[in-house]
Amino acid sequence: MELKGKVEFKLEVESGESKAGKSWQKQTLVINNGDQYSPNQAISFFGDTKVEMLAAINVGDDVTVAVNLSSKEYNGKWYNQIDGWKVTVNGSDAPAPKGLN
Repeated sequence: MELKGKVEFKLEVESGESKAGKSWQKQTLVINNGDQYSPNQAISFFGDTKVEMLAAINVGDDVTVAVNLSSKEYNGKWYNQIDGWKVTVNGSDAPAPKGLN
C-alpha cells in the first residue's frame, strides 16, 4: 500500500537494545495527505537501512511512502502500526540511494 503527502514532521531517531541484546533504531515521519478528517499519518521506519534512507527526506517534501499495516492486541485493546519500507520524493529525478529500492 502507498501513502502520499507532505512531510509535516521528521522525528528524532530512537534507539535501544532488545532483550536478546541486539541494537535497534527507528525513526518516524508524519505526513499530511490533505484529507479533511485525520490528515496526518505517523509512519515508523525500523532498522539501520531504513533510517539511513530518511536522511535525504526533509520537512516539506512531497513524498510517496510504501507501507505495511498491522494491528496487535494487548490486554484486550487493539493497536495499529504503520511501517514504512520505501520512501520517494515526488517530482525528484534523483535515483534512490543504492540498495534502498
